[in-house]
Amino acid sequence: MFSQTVEYALRTMTQLAAAAPAACTTEQVALATRVPRAYLSKVVQGLCQAGLLKSQRGIGGGISLARVPSEITILEVVNAVEPIERIRTCPLNIENHGVHLCPLHRRMDNALASVELAFRNSTLAEILAEPTTSRPLCELPCDPGSIIRPATETCSD
Repeated sequence: MFSQTVEYALRTMTQLAAAAPAACTTEQVALATRVPRAYLSKVVQGLCQAGLLKSQRGIGGGISLARVPSEITILEVVNAVEPIERIRTCPLNIENHGVHLCPLHRRMDNALASVELAFRNSTLAEILAEPTTSRPLCELPCDPGSIIRPATETCSD
């Protein structure tokens, strides 16, 4: 149901939320989230354009959350890279259906509405705070000192 881009964006944001307020290089995030670096750059650019991430070039720079984790919803992350498209009119363009969806498309839209509501009501902070025996990401922490390289990725790259 969710694309790889959405999955990668959620992994990225969760990793940066865990490291907040520190900035991380894209290489650190790629290693910790197992997202290919080239793909990660594309995802980061979309998240920056949506105002969810900020970046700074140079030594000590990197990417970081634009707001605190408790203020960023899962829906914002999803919509930044691949918006949930609700079914507003008949997808088959059947004239007499118009905005009066058939039972099948109404149920499909209701499912999308449920996902949208669940994501709207879930923040990155809640994901990190939920008691669990497994971490949402890989074992590698995003320690800004773990990879000594100047940060070269920015939102405008």
